[in-house]
Amino acid sequence: MSSQRIILMMILMPRRERRMSSDIQRKNPAVMKNYLFNDLNYEDHLRTFPIHSLLGIDLDEYGELCAKQENAPNNNVADHSSPHPPELDDLIRLHHLVLKRKVTTILEFGIGKSTVVLAHALSINEARHGGFVRDELRRNNAFELHSVDNIPKWLEHVRGTLPSSFAGTDRVTLHHCPLVMGTFQDRVCTYYDGIPNICPDLIYLDGPDQFSVEGSVRGISTRHKDRMPMVADILAFEHFLTPGTLIVVDGRTANAQFIKCNLQRTWTHTYIPSYDQHFFELTEVPLGVFNKLQIDYCLGSDFYDRVK
Repeated sequence: MSSQRIILMMILMPRRERRMSSDIQRKNPAVMKNYLFNDLNYEDHLRTFPIHSLLGIDLDEYGELCAKQENAPNNNVADHSSPHPPELDDLIRLHHLVLKRKVTTILEFGIGKSTVVLAHALSINEARHGGFVRDELRRNNAFELHSVDNIPKWLEHVRGTLPSSFAGTDRVTLHHCPLVMGTFQDRVCTYYDGIPNICPDLIYLDGPDQFSVEGSVRGISTRHKDRMPMVADILAFEHFLTPGTLIVVDGRTANAQFIKCNLQRTWTHTYIPSYDQHFFELTEVPLGVFNKLQIDYCLGSDFYDRVK
């Protein structure tokens, strides 16, 4: 294709499509890792916050804290007969992020042991920061975790693992949301149907699997072992998110790339290979006085150094 034709196509392309991903800043993994986790020591964190006990994990049997699971090439992720083994390093990092960033509201896609850990961290944040958040900030789902899954079996399983201290509170709400095939900007993807109507400041993407989706788009679905999960829910409500929001994508690199290519606002993105996790931070100037108050209190002045 000639350069003249490419330029003409760019001119004729709608402005919104031309600017896709143009505001994504790619951070050096070492830089992002430093400001998110520079003060994290896994052993010290676990001694201070023994989240393993919440999950019934025996540390002597578990072994090395940062050991990663290795799956066979054709590992069948459609097997719903038993939960995945815990990876304590991932869970410790999540717990640390919620505490460090003084997170108030979490949206979780895909439930499991992370649900218990995220809820526990929110309970600590409420004890530490509840007064300020309720008196000074506009957070109408303060210290709530909303967890989405499309498989009733796992919703019931996780419900049975939640600490009794959460019973009768708004700390954790589990949402059964069917998973359907759809499109975003004419790209084939999946959506959860009926996600909670909240404004999170942390989104954790670790679901769904690729095989339990309903329907297809022109014969295409994720129900094939050579495909991968491809959720687009975050893209649909991106324009409602407030600066300072953090998205953590656990694995799912193809889905993370799809999100990166279709986000419209100013995000800082990095992939940390040793974690196999992607991080997206919405690095824009505050939208107003309450958003600025939240950023100042929860993230501090360092946030403004990351804003263009």
